[in-house]
Amino acid sequence: MSKKVVFFFPSFASTEATAPLGILAVATPLLRAGYEVCLIDSTITPDFKKRVLAEVKDAICLGVSLVTGPMIRETIEIARAIKEWNPEFPIVLGGWHPSLLPTQTLEAEYVDIVVRGQGEESFLDVVRHLESRSAMDLVAGIGFKRDGKTVFTAERPLRPIADLPPKAYHLADFDAYERVCGRRWAMYTSSLACPFNCAYCTNAGVYGRKWNALPAEQFVEETVDLTRRYNLEMLWVVDDNFLVDLDRAREIGAGLVRAGGNFKWSIQATTNLVARLSTEDLKLLHRAGLQQICQGAESGSEKVLAAMNKDFQNFESIYESAKRCLEAGIRPSFNIIFAFPGEGPKERRETVHFILDMCTKYPGAEFWTNIFTPYPGAPVMQKAKEFGIDVPTSFEGWADFFPRYTELPWLKGREHRRLQVMRDYLRMAFDRIPIAAQRRTSFTRFAQRAISLPARWRLKNDFYAAPIELYLNNKLKKRMTMKPAVDAKRLQTTATAEAAC
Repeated sequence: MSKKVVFFFPSFASTEATAPLGILAVATPLLRAGYEVCLIDSTITPDFKKRVLAEVKDAICLGVSLVTGPMIRETIEIARAIKEWNPEFPIVLGGWHPSLLPTQTLEAEYVDIVVRGQGEESFLDVVRHLESRSAMDLVAGIGFKRDGKTVFTAERPLRPIADLPPKAYHLADFDAYERVCGRRWAMYTSSLACPFNCAYCTNAGVYGRKWNALPAEQFVEETVDLTRRYNLEMLWVVDDNFLVDLDRAREIGAGLVRAGGNFKWSIQATTNLVARLSTEDLKLLHRAGLQQICQGAESGSEKVLAAMNKDFQNFESIYESAKRCLEAGIRPSFNIIFAFPGEGPKERRETVHFILDMCTKYPGAEFWTNIFTPYPGAPVMQKAKEFGIDVPTSFEGWADFFPRYTELPWLKGREHRRLQVMRDYLRMAFDRIPIAAQRRTSFTRFAQRAISLPARWRLKNDFYAAPIELYLNNKLKKRMTMKPAVDAKRLQTTATAEAAC
């Protein structure tokens, strides 16, 4: 019998795609145990459906890693196609969404097994039992079907991140990702969990709130080796809150400087922790390659911040973090969530004024906006019925949950369209730097800079009628390769290297 395991990663990140970290994590134990791993990422694989159907013919199972939202669509497409070929072929789902809604996910007719939480040990055990055709009742951390009924085993205790095996980055086709993105970059994890419990965040639902991290010396050794081995220019450190241990952050900065690390990296952290770092601390991190700190400002309204359980954050710390980052040469990047329950026109205007004030006082600060999306596992979902949120009752129903376009009971029709226009003007008013390579011509950059001035006027005066600037901006976008509006578009005409097998 073949010892091959096929992984499918459905598209989501479009032009900013890179190797799927979750799959690389669970692949390492399989490889060490003597299994062959085939990774198919639909973003870089033309005719990915045909490719998956060809690879599974001699495989033990198919594994899919996904989060809530559009990734579910391609997962359904692939799973149904496989079941049409062979109804008995095992399909295993893992990742954020199946971990938060294991019962509902497993109830889908084309899903056979779900892996909850950390999957490194659980998935290996699943593959071994599938190979030997033995019962999986003693495999911790999973769910499966027996005689049409769902069965869930005991929870698997979380392991400290330092005890987990290194990820199988060698499976990633960084050449293909570079052709899509224009840059060679990867994601890297150095810590898990966050001590805070923001109402919109799903982190505690998977990892709890007990933060644990790699030691500084391991971070330095692994990141320097990773970037040199695969010629990567940037790492996105996807920790939920990198700066929980400030001394560790300082040690990492000093260690990278000593090691001669020659790559750029970005982190995520709460504003209160960023503000606790001195300008000298931040300058050290900048010398070590840190170029961006993404922070969850989320709102310019104290009322909304309180509703979000962000009592650890205040506006003084947000302004201070922006000031110190820019003094150190680091780009402060802030996330905003519009339409959180309790936000009305007054609170929305407070947020817009906050953004305008911040970008005026600290040019170089950037803001990324989303519409509140009620994800499963977030504390706010406990009040879903009270807020009138129509919670999906099936796995398929979650495919349309996407923070760029979410409609809510209190945000529909004209009000929803107006907010989207306002967000378009916020994007036009101030430059943001994406991960993907700069593809704008000098003329396009000049023209977009020119229309940013009336965009700021409109935001200041809350006037969005006859949005001629949006029409002009859309014309300019056609002059360059742009990120798709929602789901990633596969490359159909450009020859790309196929995923590693």
